[in-house]
Amino acid sequence: MSWTDERVETLKKLWQEGHSASQIAKTLGGVTRNAVIGKVHRLGLSGRAAPSQPARPLYKPAKPPRPATQATPAPQPVARRVAVEPVVARPVAQVPAISSVEGPGTATVLTLGAKMCKWPIGDPSSDEFTFCGRRASDGIPYCVEHSRVAYQPQQKKKKDTGTDLSRSLRRYL
Repeated sequence: MSWTDERVETLKKLWQEGHSASQIAKTLGGVTRNAVIGKVHRLGLSGRAAPSQPARPLYKPAKPPRPATQATPAPQPVARRVAVEPVVARPVAQVPAISSVEGPGTATVLTLGAKMCKWPIGDPSSDEFTFCGRRASDGIPYCVEHSRVAYQPQQKKKKDTGTDLSRSLRRYL
């Protein structure tokens, strides 16, 4: 295919009207989109009337209005005096561990919600596999009990006394 003067003029006209390179290639026939783009660059055509846009349906169905919810005022808290015991942090060793053999959970993959504990219980390949399903803490995928198991604080490192260094150097001496 060669670019005749007539085809170049058609190209220029369609380009100025805002047609895409693909549309111009279809109109001219026997030419690819990339050939049209290359010719446009070689001719130095830059300005366009408006970029072409695919035909879109004019009608957009309206979204149904949301049902109005009536806000009920929150009850005012009653001030009461409560004896508060000081909170003592328990060491990691005293955290009650959940038994490794748990009863079946209440949630399956299909019923598991966003605010439910996602701790797996059982073998995933068995039919009895479930998830804990209790209420999960905000921002954490597990309930309080399973969070204690999943998120353990870092253990403090032993203070280096230098004996480890001397022990490792003995190998090389």
